Amino acid sequence: MSRDRTHYLYIAVIVAVIAGIAVGLVAPDLGKELKPLGTAFVALIKMMISPIIFCTIVLGVGSVTQAAKVGRVGGLALGYFLVMSTVALVIGLVVGNLIDPGNGLQLTDELRKAAEAEAAKGGESDTVTFLLGIIPTTLVSAFTAGQVLQTLLVALLAGFAVQAMGERGRPILTGVGHIQRLVFRVLIMIMWAAPVGAFGAMAAVVGATGVDALKSLGLIMLAFYATCLLFVFGVLGPVLWMFARVSLLSLLRYLGREFLLILGTSSSEPALPRLIAKMEHLGVSRPVVGITVPTGYSFNLDGTAIYLTMATLFIASATGAPLSGGEQISLLVFMIIASKGAAGVTGAGLATLAGGLQSHRPELVDGVGLIVGIDRFMSEARALTNFAGNAVATVLIGTWTGEFDRERAAEVLAGRVPFDETTLLDEDQPPPPAERSDPAMSPA
Repeated sequence: MSRDRTHYLYIAVIVAVIAGIAVGLVAPDLGKELKPLGTAFVALIKMMISPIIFCTIVLGVGSVTQAAKVGRVGGLALGYFLVMSTVALVIGLVVGNLIDPGNGLQLTDELRKAAEAEAAKGGESDTVTFLLGIIPTTLVSAFTAGQVLQTLLVALLAGFAVQAMGERGRPILTGVGHIQRLVFRVLIMIMWAAPVGAFGAMAAVVGATGVDALKSLGLIMLAFYATCLLFVFGVLGPVLWMFARVSLLSLLRYLGREFLLILGTSSSEPALPRLIAKMEHLGVSRPVVGITVPTGYSFNLDGTAIYLTMATLFIASATGAPLSGGEQISLLVFMIIASKGAAGVTGAGLATLAGGLQSHRPELVDGVGLIVGIDRFMSEARALTNFAGNAVATVLIGTWTGEFDRERAAEVLAGRVPFDETTLLDEDQPPPPAERSDPAMSPA
């Protein structure tokens, strides 16, 4: 019965998305006024992200006997993220240069003002500020600031501390486990507001964009979506099958509800807590999930890399100032570095794009105004691609570190071991063999 209820919930999300699009087209002003509904839902989800990440990482790291294992997982994950971002960058460069979709567009004073506003946002931070920002003001401020990387740092420190305590740390792990159950229960309650949030978000973005902008900028949107699909199915799919023997289509179908949430809210953050729970259920060990997923949300920016690449080439072409090969590479490498930590934040890619152009080719900044109107639609493709990349990365890192139970994954993906939508935890089942068989995964 509980599974049926959640099934109806996601049917309601689909209906809400369609209704939101209709309202945005028929009554644009009303659609824009409904924006707070979507903003409120995303804010509720973001409220839960820090405690979920904290509990997952403390339970995972605290139960590992070898601290080096955690460092190995993190190093492998960062190396993989760097390689995949580079591949996405190259694909975006190739497709962007082949299609050249920026011809024939004209800038207006209104678009120039919009571009200046985005450039100001992008110039507010740099790499040093970002690195210093990982350190929270106090031990608990990471939870109130809502910064994923700050929470990750505090959780790792707490996990290592519990690990060093040995037997005395067991009661702490038990307590954190109870808190995790409470947090997931609260998340389930919030999820019932998903249709309302999706309705408000879609009505607002369609109402603000309008049909005319979609028509005139349709080529760059279609090219971007096609490039994202090319990357997901042409790169991620073969890599996943080669190393983990897992079908990409099966994995995407398993995560279908999460993709629907992202599509409805134009943000990948609402799906972050559920991705953590589902990857554990799939058979990836808790430490690997706890480290790879939150880190990936800040560093695994495949969709953002493609977006920055194609948007830069589009603007350069539209403004009649094409970039040379060397300029393309140097500018985009800078943008990829500057964009770390921006994943999951709606509109952050646009500010990064404007800030990068401001620092390297100021004469191109005005061109950002050309895509301000459709950025939210491109934001969805960015978020969906980033999310798919993080799911694939989690399975791959689990495989390479020996922390992925392929037999359990086959059962889960075949539907024989259903995910518990009522708790988001496998409370009535033994832990995956990947956790039980490895002595390094047992409590210290």
